[in-house]
Amino acid sequence: MYNIECDVAIVGGGPAGLSAAVAAKKEGAEKVVIIERDDSIGGILQQCIHPGFGLSYFKEELTGPEYAGRFAKEAVESDVQFLFGSMVLEVKTESKIVTCVNKDYGMTQVKGKSIILAMGCRERTRANIMIPGSRPAGVYTAGAAQRLVNRQNQMVGKKVVILGSGDIGMIMARRMTLEGAKVLAVVEIMDYLAGLTRNKVQCLDDFGIPLYLSHTITKVDGFQRVKGVMVAQVDENKKPMKETEQYIGCDTLLLSVGLIPENELTRKAKIDISPITNGPRVNQYMETSSEGIFACGNVVHVNDLVDNVSTESIKAGKFAAQYAMGELPKPVKIIENKTGDNVRYLCPQYIHDTGKDENVSLYFRVLHPDQKVLIIAKAGDKIIATKKAVRVNPGEMEHIEFSTRDVGGSTVTVEVVKEA
Repeated sequence: MYNIECDVAIVGGGPAGLSAAVAAKKEGAEKVVIIERDDSIGGILQQCIHPGFGLSYFKEELTGPEYAGRFAKEAVESDVQFLFGSMVLEVKTESKIVTCVNKDYGMTQVKGKSIILAMGCRERTRANIMIPGSRPAGVYTAGAAQRLVNRQNQMVGKKVVILGSGDIGMIMARRMTLEGAKVLAVVEIMDYLAGLTRNKVQCLDDFGIPLYLSHTITKVDGFQRVKGVMVAQVDENKKPMKETEQYIGCDTLLLSVGLIPENELTRKAKIDISPITNGPRVNQYMETSSEGIFACGNVVHVNDLVDNVSTESIKAGKFAAQYAMGELPKPVKIIENKTGDNVRYLCPQYIHDTGKDENVSLYFRVLHPDQKVLIIAKAGDKIIATKKAVRVNPGEMEHIEFSTRDVGGSTVTVEVVKEA
């Protein structure tokens, strides 16, 4: 068996893994190894050729490959090492060993002083949402269609219906239109947008593509190839109303119905998983329930912007390097972060209070849209931070920052309420 030893081992070479690797090197980790199943770095950003990345982090608009390229260049220049063509089979938390199969070396073990999980996420498929009907060709996830069109130069259809108003779906509505296809409808089961408002404006409104909120697809029609879909309005319980069904003829159905953190390795390693995010529970250092095992990016919780992924992953890289060098501070007590009114989840889920003053940012999504609200963080009954928001939407990440010196007890609660 081929063996590699390093300070920080990173599983995944997408935007999260690259950001973490660069940060770990800057923090002083001598040897950082990225284990990547593909033959190149960049992850999903390699197929995201549209602009809109980097507005927050780099203060300029970049395409996906350009954004990934910034971190890839820095990683190469800082002597991050890459193990390409490697499928990870297991992460052993106690020994800090990552076991993988490599195309050149066969069975390989990478032993790190710390490990960062940065496997990203995958798309929900038709099987996950159980659409009835036949199983013809022409049904794709939006991401699979994006890869075929953008990287393999293969057009997937001419008359398209998209189920779900996630960001990839809306972006593909524009992409397919620009390639000459007719996007007949974007259908969303919720009564609000699932993705970013800016994508609705730039990808749907600007191209006259209709968005049907509170609607779903009840049947896929076709034998060898999709011929059409049945679309119906849903009631307050999200059940289709039969009397509202209408038939839309099309040859392609794209599914943009949510993302799932890629956590088979995490579960196998018996790391604590949040039932809400389906990602590992982490503290403010992005450390999981297993000491010395860190996680970042969409494997923890699905982010709306890659800029947020980078910010979060830089923390993981920094503190994983500190752990590897024996410098990560030990907790005096643990503070649990709890969800209040109109807050779906919080990340990180808990805080390691080291007795020193630390600024902590809690990221979250709301349960339902609202306008003119106040975001409040409380330690018991004491308000420790407030922030106004003109509007909040489940498709867009929010955050609030506070200092650990203001937390007297063992819990912090975040709530979103109407501004008085």
